[in-house]
Amino acid sequence: MADSARASRLAARIKVIVAEALRRRVKDERAEMITITDARVTNDLQHATIYYTVLAEDDAAKAGAEEVLAANQGALRHEVGRQLSIRLTPTLEFIADEIPESAAHLEDILRKAREEDERVRNLRGDADPLATDAYRSQGEPENEDR
Repeated sequence: MADSARASRLAARIKVIVAEALRRRVKDERAEMITITDARVTNDLQHATIYYTVLAEDDAAKAGAEEVLAANQGALRHEVGRQLSIRLTPTLEFIADEIPESAAHLEDILRKAREEDERVRNLRGDADPLATDAYRSQGEPENEDR
């Protein structure tokens, strides 16, 4: 069993190899919109999970990218095996990376929160508090030992 440091180095190399192979070997215009974002290899170096994003927003382009990767999975694995000097070539699994969509959603939530904070700040303006101690009623005596 290999160590995790070797697996992470191999994953980084596989990421570069697959990205270059998509650019050079795959003769499909849909492959140009695919960006390889990350790769992970199991510690036994048998399986590689490759995460990708598609630069287009529509679902048809994303489905097309998935078809391109599925159709060229063997050629990409062959290229990985040819450029790596390991005994067994790992199987490749492609997974759409959801991080950019999640990050965009979080940015939208943070933008709305900043706008709401600004709205509340503008409403508050130069308002003064009603009393120095708003939690104490008017007729209640002060008790120090509470």
